[in-house]
Amino acid sequence: MKIFLLLFIPLFIFAKVHYAKVEPYESVVLKSAVSGLVIEVDLDAEGEMVDAKRVIHLDDALDKINLEDTKKSVELLEKMLDINKEIANSLSGTVKRQEGYYQRISKLSTASKTQKDNAYSSFVSAKTQYLSTREKIVSLEKQILDMKYKISQLKDTISKKSLVLENKYLYKLMVRKGDFVAPGSPLAQVEDASRAKLVLFLDPEELEEIGQKRVYIDGKRTEYKVGKVWRVADEKFISSYRAEIYIPAPENAFSKLVKVEIK
Repeated sequence: MKIFLLLFIPLFIFAKVHYAKVEPYESVVLKSAVSGLVIEVDLDAEGEMVDAKRVIHLDDALDKINLEDTKKSVELLEKMLDINKEIANSLSGTVKRQEGYYQRISKLSTASKTQKDNAYSSFVSAKTQYLSTREKIVSLEKQILDMKYKISQLKDTISKKSLVLENKYLYKLMVRKGDFVAPGSPLAQVEDASRAKLVLFLDPEELEEIGQKRVYIDGKRTEYKVGKVWRVADEKFISSYRAEIYIPAPENAFSKLVKVEIK
């Protein structure tokens, strides 16, 4: 019985040793949201940290011309709108005068039927002109709204034709100058290297009170804890559960293999 305890206790005390590669916090493949011809690719940026720099440029020359023309169209429409508003103001006064004149003359017994008919016709004509101008104003306002929406669309399209990275590691460029891309085409694989992670596959018993356990890296106790645990067994390691430990980005290169213990 004593021999059994001596053999059992070390197995219980020592945590299972895992080996994990220091990986960037996140790795994603960026895809094109628009179609276009690739006119510029910054191959020198591949394998480098990139900040506020364009690495892929799709042809947007016609979009920019269209944008400028649409802006000018909006300016012209707004001038037409202002003119028609002035016309409407003038016609509004004319309508009021013609209506007042018609109301007065229609009550006069001394006025002839022809005079009354002419007064009514002048009033109706003025009111029709006023309403026609108001209709044109509404139409112009609608055209301006449509043009402004088109401007927003063009700006959005132009912005999507330049892949600009902000503090990201450019792992791989997937297009070259002269390629034509469609929406959904892969453009580049980028990684968030602002911090790092260790990916482990833990046995069920290692998950017990996982939030209270400390992480040891290469035999040294750290203040890190397991940051995330998948509660469904892994598809590849069917008896284990994926877990991630988040750590600061290494000073040197990623991909270093480290020994990890959780206890």
